[in-house]
Amino acid sequence: MSTGKRTRRTATLASLAAELGVSRTTVSNAYNRPDQLSPQLRQRVLDAAKSLGYPGPDPVARSLRTRRAGAVGLLLTEALSYAFRDPGAVAFLEGLALACEDARTGLLLVPAVEGSGTDPAVVSRAAVDGFVVYSMPSDNPYLATVLERPVPTVIVDEPAGLEGVDFVGVQDRAGMAAVGRHLVALGHRRVGVVTSGLSADGYEGLADLARQRAATYHVVRDRLEGLAEGLATGGIAWESVPVQEMPANALHLGKTGAHALLDASPDLTAIVGMSDIVALGVLDAVTERGGSVPGDVSVTGFDDTVAAREVGLTTVHQPLREKGRVAGELLLDTGERTGPRTRILPAELVVRSTTGPVR
Repeated sequence: MSTGKRTRRTATLASLAAELGVSRTTVSNAYNRPDQLSPQLRQRVLDAAKSLGYPGPDPVARSLRTRRAGAVGLLLTEALSYAFRDPGAVAFLEGLALACEDARTGLLLVPAVEGSGTDPAVVSRAAVDGFVVYSMPSDNPYLATVLERPVPTVIVDEPAGLEGVDFVGVQDRAGMAAVGRHLVALGHRRVGVVTSGLSADGYEGLADLARQRAATYHVVRDRLEGLAEGLATGGIAWESVPVQEMPANALHLGKTGAHALLDASPDLTAIVGMSDIVALGVLDAVTERGGSVPGDVSVTGFDDTVAAREVGLTTVHQPLREKGRVAGELLLDTGERTGPRTRILPAELVVRSTTGPVR
C-alpha cells in the first residue's frame, strides 16, 4: 500500500489568513479554540488549509536536526491504558523508553481510538519532534494526520509499505508458518484460531475468507496467511479452519472467543491464539470446560511475553523490547538519510508444554 509522497507545507498561517481575508487569530482558533468560531467559518478555514497544503500550526518550528521539542510522540490505536495493560505493548514501550532515555528526550503517549470522539487534530497539535506509530490499521484517520506533519515518523508493525516512511516489523508470516508446521508434525488436523480484530470495526464472530483478505490490520492478516502456509504442509485446507474474531486484544476476549469456537467446533484438537494474551484466555476457557492442555487441546500464541513463559506457553518469540528500542533509535537518528529505512526483526517458534501429540 502507498499513500503517495508525504506532503510539505506550501502555506503559512499568515498567508492562509490573507488568502481567506481573515485574521491570523481566526486561523489559529480554527485549530486551537474551535468554540470561538462558527462551525461554517471553521470549516471554511480547514478546507482552505487542506487545499493549500497547510495541516495546521506546527508546535515544532524545525525538524529534529535543528530544534527539539524534547519529546517523541507514540501513537496508539488503543486506549491509553492499553500501553500499561497488554504485556506485548509494555515490553515494546520499555524498549522505546530506553531509546528516549539514551537521547535525553521525553515520551508523549497519544491514544488514537476510532469512534472515541477524539478529534484527529489533536495529533496536529502534539508538541513532539517526531512520531512512532504503533500497529495502526491502514485506514486510520489519525495515521493520515501524522503523515501530514513535517516531522520524522517511524511505523511499527503496520501498515507496511508507506512511501518515504521508516518501518520496523518482525517476521510475522514466517513465525506463524512455523506454528502450523509444528502442529502438523504433532498430528493435529482439526485446528482453530482466535484472533483480535482484523479491522477496527468492532466485529465479533467467525471471520470468513473474504473478511480475512480485506483485513486492514495487516499483521493479523500476515499471521493468518503464515499459519495457512504451515498447515498446508499437512494437507489442511485453510477454508476448513474456523477463525473466531474478537474486537480487541484482551485476555477476557480470548477466553470468550475460545468458548465460542469450541461451542461451534467441539472436535478441535488445537487452537492458535494470534497473540499471547489471547492464547492465555484460550487456556482459561479450556480449563473452564474441564479439558486439559495439551491432552485435549494444544494451545499456541505469538509474542513470548513474561506471562507466556510463566505458564509454559508454546509461542513465537519476537524481540518486543528490541523492536521498541530500534524504532526509537531510527526516529532520533539525526544523521544523513538517503531514503526510508526498514528493519525486520526475527520471529522464532519456542516449543513449551502447551502443545503435544493428538491423543
